[in-house]
Amino acid sequence: MSSTDQYLEFVLDLLSELDDVANRKMMGEYVLYYRGKVIGGIYDDRFLLKVTPASERLLPEAPRAIPYEGAKEMLLVEVEDRGLLCDVVSAMWEELPAPKQRKKK
Repeated sequence: MSSTDQYLEFVLDLLSELDDVANRKMMGEYVLYYRGKVIGGIYDDRFLLKVTPASERLLPEAPRAIPYEGAKEMLLVEVEDRGLLCDVVSAMWEELPAPKQRKKK
């Protein structure tokens, strides 16, 4: 099942206090970026964040979910607290690797 544009708008609204949040549609789902780094995505109308020490610490009750077969586990976001989510994403950003540079052809 693909994610809906309405759910994407809902999640983007939750993250609206952050600057530079972007998304990219891929195969009916959405990858979410913060300041150029992948933080998670929307899969089957579920908001999932990457597992990092900060995301685990700030969302200790979040269940784990697999976005698609063969993928790593992620945290299923079930809270709608904008402030908390902004804190989580900001803290995660420090721990995530820089985007890989693409080779020019």
